Amino acid sequence: MNNKTKEHWNDIYNTGEVSILGWYEEKPTPCLRLLGKCDVDKDEPILDVGAGASTFIDSLLNKKFTNIIAVDISEIALNKLQERLGKEKASKVKWIIDDVTYPKHINKLEDIAVWHDRAVLHFLLEEEQIQTYFSILKQVVRKGGYVIIATFSIKGARKCSGLNVKNYDSNMLAEYLVEEFHLIDAFDYTYRMPSGDVRPYIYTLFQREN
Repeated sequence: MNNKTKEHWNDIYNTGEVSILGWYEEKPTPCLRLLGKCDVDKDEPILDVGAGASTFIDSLLNKKFTNIIAVDISEIALNKLQERLGKEKASKVKWIIDDVTYPKHINKLEDIAVWHDRAVLHFLLEEEQIQTYFSILKQVVRKGGYVIIATFSIKGARKCSGLNVKNYDSNMLAEYLVEEFHLIDAFDYTYRMPSGDVRPYIYTLFQREN
């Protein structure tokens, strides 16, 4: 695990309320829109990569999904999410502290029906990190499974939370998923931060071939 990265995100989540963080969404509407296009049963595994303290997990529980896996490099972020959910709801989620670029646990998962990532991929700058990310994705997502990736668009910010980011469009993402996956949907989305500033994103949904 990259301890420097882990410390950075622990510090971020230690500094204040989750609701004022730059990427906080009260309701993850764009990702839920893409999830609605996924033909998955309520008991099939959904993996939230870089779950942080986001409300996507809340939405999955409210929609009665029963096989939810939340992964993040920051145990503080996951602790805050568990506290918000409460003991009963949190007990329905599998919690994993792991680094997708130095995986020790996430790579042991299998038959994932939906891989969900909002704003993790764009923090991976080195090609080796990116290749590891997509290698793990291809390893754990089942045939016919879905991949939701939301990341800063080509028109988006070049830095976030004090870190440089890599910007994408749907074609760039598709290049990493060639042959095995096909693009179902892609759209631009302008996210308004709690501060009022805006951040252009690209949202994509891919499906693995059977």
